[in-house]
Amino acid sequence: MTQESQTDAVKRRTFLKWVSGIGATLMAALIGVPVVSAFLSPALKAPTTKRWRKVVDDVGTLDVGTPVKIDFVEASNDAWVESRSLRTVWLYSEDGKAFTAFSGVCTHLGCSYGFDVDKKVYHCPCHHGLFEMKTGAVVGGPPPRGLDTLPVKVENGELHIQYETFRPGIAAKLEA
Repeated sequence: MTQESQTDAVKRRTFLKWVSGIGATLMAALIGVPVVSAFLSPALKAPTTKRWRKVVDDVGTLDVGTPVKIDFVEASNDAWVESRSLRTVWLYSEDGKAFTAFSGVCTHLGCSYGFDVDKKVYHCPCHHGLFEMKTGAVVGGPPPRGLDTLPVKVENGELHIQYETFRPGIAAKLEA
């Protein structure tokens, strides 16, 4: 082999080393960036803001001294999938001005409950949990805590709530 052909072979090897190194770096970046971003995305996620939902157009139409069941649909988006959930709240007011909103989910196992007009208690039919009408405190059965209250505000005669879901079956009121 001549000196010139040896120099050409070295140049070709050097070129191939550089091309291989750049290609490997690009492949590592193409594979590594999505993996690292998927790993870090929960830490970088913006906190969700709780929004107010209008559930009553005119508070003057609500009964005073008797709980009122309000059903509404909540839409949520998860990537490309939009889902709708039927939510329930119970509203109570003694004067028609100040309202208490209870989540429509029993704190024992997450069943829906109703209001027993004769006994004036909320009654969960799953395991016969009983809750006090005004405060939602447990008065009978296995529920570990009283009914979960929700933030309420009245603006221009409309009633708005911040709906949240909580973990059933535990004594502490923790978001689900």
